[in-house]
Amino acid sequence: MPQYVKEMRGLPLWLLREYLVEIGGEVDSAGEIHGDGWRASLTQMDDFRLGSLVVGEVRLEVDADEEAMARLMPVLEKKLLRAGG
Repeated sequence: MPQYVKEMRGLPLWLLREYLVEIGGEVDSAGEIHGDGWRASLTQMDDFRLGSLVVGEVRLEVDADEEAMARLMPVLEKKLLRAGG
């Protein structure tokens, strides 16, 4: 079971993948991203709709040992801070 699961709106899957690569991950042939002591998978979800507004949504699941999670999450959370929401 993943230790960290987050569904994010308005952040394209390709950009989230790029963030994970920037912090030390490598994409494997199945599309998962592996780093030192951690593994992440990304899933493109159905668009979120609110009236005429349509926003893409991505699900992030991270499995990591305790030490890797302590290193990874502060860096990832900083990258996920985005102006405007």
